[in-house]
Parts: sequence; C-alpha cells; structure tokens
Amino acid sequence: MHCCKPEIYYEIHNVIGCPISSSMSRHNKPVPISMEKNVMKKAISSAKGMRKLIWGITLSVALAFGASSGLLSATGSGVRKIYSPEFEKAVTVIKKYEGLHRNKGNVIGYGHQIIKGDKYKRGANLTESQADALLRKDLSQLCAKYRSFGKDSLILAALAYNCGIGTVAKSTVYKNLLSGNRNIKNSYLAHSKYRGKTLKQLKRRRAEEYETLFIP
Repeated sequence: MHCCKPEIYYEIHNVIGCPISSSMSRHNKPVPISMEKNVMKKAISSAKGMRKLIWGITLSVALAFGASSGLLSATGSGVRKIYSPEFEKAVTVIKKYEGLHRNKGNVIGYGHQIIKGDKYKRGANLTESQADALLRKDLSQLCAKYRSFGKDSLILAALAYNCGIGTVAKSTVYKNLLSGNRNIKNSYLAHSKYRGKTLKQLKRRRAEEYETLFIP
C-alpha cells in the first residue's frame, strides 16, 4: 500500500481542516497514485501559503505595536525604524529644551549622559544627525523600559530622559501610575526644581511635555 509520511498527513489535516487518507477514499476504494500525488501537491502548496499569510499577519502586528517606540521594520531597501507621531513630538520637545550641547563634559548631543561603554567620549561635539540618532535610541530604550504602562510609557520616558530613572522610580508620578491613578498633572509639573530651586525653564518644559505627551 502506498502511504504518506505521518508528519505530512498531520500537516495536511491541520492546515486544510479535513483528514486525507493516503491511499483510500471516503468509500474505502483505492485512489490512483497520480490523483493522490495531485492532492498532496495542492495540500502542501496550501500549507506554504498559510505559513506566508501567518507571517504577514505577525509582521503587521509587530510593526503596529512598535510604532510608538521605534520598532525595526523591513523595507525594500533594507531595515529602518518607524516612529509614531507621539514619539516625534517627544523628540521635538526634548530638542527644544536641551539644545545641542557643545563642550559640556559628560553631557553630549541633545542631553545624553555619557556612561561607561558609550560609543562617544566626554566632551564629544556631535553633529545634528548623530545627536538625533542618539536621542532616538535613548528615548526608545526608555519607552521599552516603561512599556508595561501602555500609553503612559512615553511621558515617563520623557521625564526619565531629563531627570533620570532613579528619580522617576521614587516619584509620585510613577507610584500613582503604578497603582492605576492617572491624575498626575500636578505631581508631574512639580519636577521643575534644580538643587532645590524652581527654574522657569523647567516649569515651561514640564508643562509642554505634559500638554504634548499625556494621552487622556
């Protein structure tokens, strides 16, 4: 008796949704081998098509999910990053208040703090393109860190970019959001002090960040 392999039979059964006996029809009559081969070819072709469809759906979902934090996406010319309009707004606000740092020691680009193992050294004067790429990388990493906060991940990332992860972890903003309380405006705006003194520029920055990045 001509038999198909068990694993092939299993694949056909699960993809097409109906069992196909390798050499017997539903009336238990022998099926010509040529007809059986045609059935097998069509089944395998359908299975490959189904895999492509599933891959396409998976890729689409991944791109949609990653739009807010800069997920990698495949294009005809290679690989590029896609950023959401909200992410772009955050980049614009940060650039506005940070400016492009020159000869500032540990602070380079648009407010990047040099740490051990960094690509750039202390006092490096980055081009606008380099500084932009570094800002987007830093902000994307922060968004990923706070991803569990959903639509509040971006505003937490913006605050952490300026104040630091440690400050955010101890903040009322973070604790309220963690408990499900999104009434954070006053506590967010309170992050406008430097060495105990309220700075007008920080007040303006916090206000613009909140108005721009907080999603009701």
